[in-house]
Amino acid sequence: MEMTEMTGVSLKRGAVVVEDNDSGVPAEETKKQKFSECNLTKGQDGLQNDFLSISEDVPGPPDTVSAGKGGENSEAQLEDEEEEEEDGLSEECEEEEESESFADMMKHGLTEADVGITKFVSSHQGFSGILKERYSDFVVHEIGKDGRISHLNDLSIPVDEEDPSEDIFTVLTAEEKQQLEELQLFKNKETSVAIEVIEDTKEKRTVIHQAIKSLFPGLETKTEDREGKKYIVAYHAAGKKALAKVRTAADPRKHSWPKSRGSYCHFVLYKENKDTMDAINVLSRYLRVKPNIFSYMGTKDKRAITVQEIAVLKITAQRLAHLNKCLMNFKLGNFSYQKKPLKLGELQGNHFTVVLRNITGTDDQVQQAMNSLKEIGFINYYGMQRFGTTAVPTYQVGRAILQNSWTEVMDLILKPRSGAEKGYLVKCREEWAKTKDPTAALRKLPVKRCVEGQLLRGLSKYGMKNIVSAFGIIPRNNRLMYIHSYQSYVWNNMVSKRIEDYGLKPVPGDLVLKGATPTYIEEDDVNNYSIHDVVMPLPGFDVIYPKHKIREAYREMLTADNLDIDNMRHKIRDYSLSGAYRKIIIRPQNVSWEVVAYDDPKIPLFNTDVDNLEGKPPPVFASEGKYRALKMDFSLPPSTYATMAIREVLKMDTSIKNQTQLNTTWLR
Repeated sequence: MEMTEMTGVSLKRGAVVVEDNDSGVPAEETKKQKFSECNLTKGQDGLQNDFLSISEDVPGPPDTVSAGKGGENSEAQLEDEEEEEEDGLSEECEEEEESESFADMMKHGLTEADVGITKFVSSHQGFSGILKERYSDFVVHEIGKDGRISHLNDLSIPVDEEDPSEDIFTVLTAEEKQQLEELQLFKNKETSVAIEVIEDTKEKRTVIHQAIKSLFPGLETKTEDREGKKYIVAYHAAGKKALAKVRTAADPRKHSWPKSRGSYCHFVLYKENKDTMDAINVLSRYLRVKPNIFSYMGTKDKRAITVQEIAVLKITAQRLAHLNKCLMNFKLGNFSYQKKPLKLGELQGNHFTVVLRNITGTDDQVQQAMNSLKEIGFINYYGMQRFGTTAVPTYQVGRAILQNSWTEVMDLILKPRSGAEKGYLVKCREEWAKTKDPTAALRKLPVKRCVEGQLLRGLSKYGMKNIVSAFGIIPRNNRLMYIHSYQSYVWNNMVSKRIEDYGLKPVPGDLVLKGATPTYIEEDDVNNYSIHDVVMPLPGFDVIYPKHKIREAYREMLTADNLDIDNMRHKIRDYSLSGAYRKIIIRPQNVSWEVVAYDDPKIPLFNTDVDNLEGKPPPVFASEGKYRALKMDFSLPPSTYATMAIREVLKMDTSIKNQTQLNTTWLR
């Protein structure tokens, strides 16, 4: 096996990639998601489809925190804003695009070399190809813990005699739904809503009762006679506290769920051009439930078509299937009732189907590249999306957290920065730099859920002398993202050095795992292992380091960053790093490929699950065409980056900065 340095390959490139098993993705302009009218009065999902997914933009409501002493702002006003966002009904504002071109702004972005990605394992000559020219060129199918690849291939609803009839979706008028939603959310002064039963029959009354209880959790109903007419009256059983319980507790709709049925409805979610959290936010809005009653095994890409399993607590398959009539670019199916939810990390991995369009490589080059990927694999680098896309990489914030430099943490997140950002973020940063007033800077943000907004809200609440508590208002996963980014940055750099110093063979002092236990390779043991067995540690207090000179390289790198490799425990427990082990080379499974000819760059080059459900014939390719494309299939374990596999095939820098400098015409 031969190891090569990264070279400056001249590429005729198109769209940018950023994706993978567990992160959101930058995307170019794509077809706009549309929604048909459904039984929700607010017919838009309120989520933007932007070119750039800034690392500090986080979906989902902020964690709640206890009140504390803060700045001069009105505490009541802050809580009103929080309440509005908790309802999931606040609207995001559109801003005008900045005059500076994206390519100019991305001059300040990261390249692969900036985050330690510098080596290749294969010796073939690189070639050009357009990756993610269309988001439909990148399809991800989740592999469950049983090894089965998730496919959407069945839209039928499990037969359940206790399910209400389909009439529940049509029996209420739009005006009645509006009144009931306002009652449910305490948005009007009425304590109840009365619905007259036209064509009064017991069956009709039953359907109305079922419709209200199914579609508006938290409301109870009763039948009343008023002046000789029958009315169904909807009301709150026990005021706001009851609603809060229904909306947040682990047992919504307790009164109406059959005991014999599993509490969780599992289904396969097919989605286009939405990341997993955005998709769940959309589903929860249409269902009028909190996003936290959904569970899943892994988050999936935005700029892709993805298929994964989701579980939801006590929502019927019937009600979920109804969303197929309401939403475009989503499809739900393969319903079943189970006793348990899904857990993050339970998956075995993901299967990728990727099209690289307009390739320049010869058939021999493609064959060499794909054979190398199949037989040797690729360096298991953390991909570029791990480090953010702006002039302030996420690993810098993580390093400041580990150094306990909280003023620097605040500064890095809030200070003005060069690069691609929305206009309102630019104005917010300018206000912060000018006034250091968190309340004034917060007023510049129409979208308060981004990390900047959450930190500013925390500073308003806790004051500038308590940055730790202010930072703590940011959801835990997003806070930990920063320090994990720093770990990834160290790991990438150390792996490049390990490969530079020792090549692609195991050497004495390397680490391998026996079960979950790390063990050193001894001199007389070397021949029992291959490079695919070797692991390297992410820095932490509960790992050991290689026994050769890479151990000292770790120490030197952390010392240069004012960190003590022998003491990775933090004063704040959340930020103590235990560390972990990661294989340095990954060999994909189920690798296959074909080169196809085509003339129209807009035509799909393979069928999706939805195409197959609709009975579309697979595409037929001519033997000759204006363009050639490489269609590749492969499976990867969790937390590995498909972009790094594709980088090894094309021998190219996958950073947005590099791609925009090579070719910006696609942006227009």
